[in-house]
Amino acid sequence: MKIKSQRDFWSGLMFLGVGVAFAWGATSYTFGDSARPGPGYFPFGLGVLLALLGGFVLFKALTLESEGGDPVGPIAWRPLLLVVAAVVVFGLALPRLGLACTLPLTILVASLASDEFRWRDVLVSSLVLTVGSWALFILGLKLNIPLWPIYLAV
Repeated sequence: MKIKSQRDFWSGLMFLGVGVAFAWGATSYTFGDSARPGPGYFPFGLGVLLALLGGFVLFKALTLESEGGDPVGPIAWRPLLLVVAAVVVFGLALPRLGLACTLPLTILVASLASDEFRWRDVLVSSLVLTVGSWALFILGLKLNIPLWPIYLAV
């Protein structure tokens, strides 16, 4: 069997692997039912959908010919590491710095991954996403997420 598109092959394989891992990991939680889903319901469904998407992309890579074989290029390490760092910063900073400080910091770190970095875009994104997240998660859903740093909380 010949791989017709390396990019689609490896991305399909990655989606399939991650989807199967999430679906398998979700089986250790209770599922509940459609009216009252348990903690395993959503991750299992999402894992299955991701695995199906990966299978479709993998099938396409093995059957449809693409010009030049669509080779995999070099790994863009800087953007990859900065986006992963942004996720880590969010996870570590949210309980200590609160939503109002953590989101702009996360957006700044993730924005540094782009070659088209502009301060104006970072500031606008930070403002819109912070206000939107506050309105949705704290006001709307009443989640217990700190808004301000723990040393400023009243």
